[in-house]
Amino acid sequence: MNLEQLSLLDQAIFVLAALALLASFSLLAQTRLTAAIHSFAWQGVMVALVTTLVALSGIHHLYVSALLTLSLKSLLIPWMLHRLVRRLDMESEAESIGHPTLLVLAGAGLVIFCYWVALPIERLDMISTRNVIAVSLAIVVLGLWMMVARRRVVTQVLGFMSMENGLFLAAVASTRGMPLVVELGVAFDVLVAAILFGVFFFHISESIETLDVDLLNRLNEREE
Repeated sequence: MNLEQLSLLDQAIFVLAALALLASFSLLAQTRLTAAIHSFAWQGVMVALVTTLVALSGIHHLYVSALLTLSLKSLLIPWMLHRLVRRLDMESEAESIGHPTLLVLAGAGLVIFCYWVALPIERLDMISTRNVIAVSLAIVVLGLWMMVARRRVVTQVLGFMSMENGLFLAAVASTRGMPLVVELGVAFDVLVAAILFGVFFFHISESIETLDVDLLNRLNEREE
């Protein structure tokens, strides 16, 4: 697709969506939890900016959605995760990633696969949403890949939250805004999920003294 065919507003939406995808790769490659949380916060900023630009087309309730996204995913949830990491004394810890280059290359392959899956959508007369939907799908798949490939529970939760960012971005780009009640419900669910994850982290850490999934699996195997 030739970007020159798009309006300046649509070009800005596509660039911000691409930056959100770049934040997904940053999440995938980060070894320190604090840096991963920062990447997730910046991804939330990009999603909020995309929502704001879509709202400029006359869908005024999306301003509320953009404010909620910025408040929850860029400020409140990252602050909660930072506080959690400090209380668990995990700020200085670095997660060892086996074959990090292959991990990122696999992510790039998944992005290409997402563009191939989105080809039927791109053939439709929806110029402003063609690549954004493919990018959104790639963010979702990269979040799922992060949950599969990473070993720390906290990074897996960040992958889950990143998947939700991709789903929200796809909904905003393709439908030009869900009903406000639905968006408020989703925002509340994400906040509740973040709080529950924090509670579970504390209980797991106090009981087993680790948040490494591999160690938890080995503990389960020994019990059997």
